[in-house]
Amino acid sequence: MSRSTIPEVTVYVGLGSNLENPIHQIQKAILALDNIPETSLVSHSSLYQSKPMGPADQSDYINSVAELSTSLSSLALLDQLQDIENAQGRIRKTEKWGARTLDLDLLLYANQISSTPRLTIPHYGIKERLFVLLPLIEIAPTLRLPDNSQLSDLVKHLTTDQSSQEIHKL
Repeated sequence: MSRSTIPEVTVYVGLGSNLENPIHQIQKAILALDNIPETSLVSHSSLYQSKPMGPADQSDYINSVAELSTSLSSLALLDQLQDIENAQGRIRKTEKWGARTLDLDLLLYANQISSTPRLTIPHYGIKERLFVLLPLIEIAPTLRLPDNSQLSDLVKHLTTDQSSQEIHKL
């Protein structure tokens, strides 16, 4: 099989779980990310605990962010991420922000900005979610988003905002 002609790029993946031993689900997913073809795990953040965004009658989430290097296209990588979710018991429901065994979000793909029916890059909620920004800034403190936003400014804005989300590093 020939190697992809896409040069290797840096991507960031958000991980979240609040069902069936969430810490184990995240740890297992991190190992699975390193086994994606044409992709290697560069680093991953600590684990963070956060309140759910959706219905309040669900358990807290465990979150992390992983940095990968890949030569897969963004859609091919998305397929691989969804395969990992499915392998770990993810059941897709119509309910938005419901409980799940595993959620893998492609947050950033190089410096790409794109929107298709299947994938929006950067992830549409990246700027409003401390449970994404704090793990991301931990592993990439000088990273700027494709619109040139600096992570530290986004974190500062969210942590001083009165509607700040609860999040704790484990």
